[in-house]
Amino acid sequence: MNVFGIGLPEMILIFVVALLIVGPKKLPEIGRSLGKTIKGFQEASKEFQEEFKKEAQNIEETVSMNAKLEPSKEKDQNVSTSEKVN
Repeated sequence: MNVFGIGLPEMILIFVVALLIVGPKKLPEIGRSLGKTIKGFQEASKEFQEEFKKEAQNIEETVSMNAKLEPSKEKDQNVSTSEKVN
């Protein structure tokens, strides 16, 4: 078991120190609030990723539409060179 690079022995040590510092009555309350905070960060992170993906997709669609609308420069150069030859 490895969470955030912290193994099981380190987690037990942290739990024991926290238990000594805050006491057994406050520890569950602190654990719940910490869990809610982490859950909030995860939801915000997920929302940010979704918005980022949507914007990247919009940019990609815009670029592909512009590429279709603008004639390529190679075709323009070929047309102008063939006009010069004739």
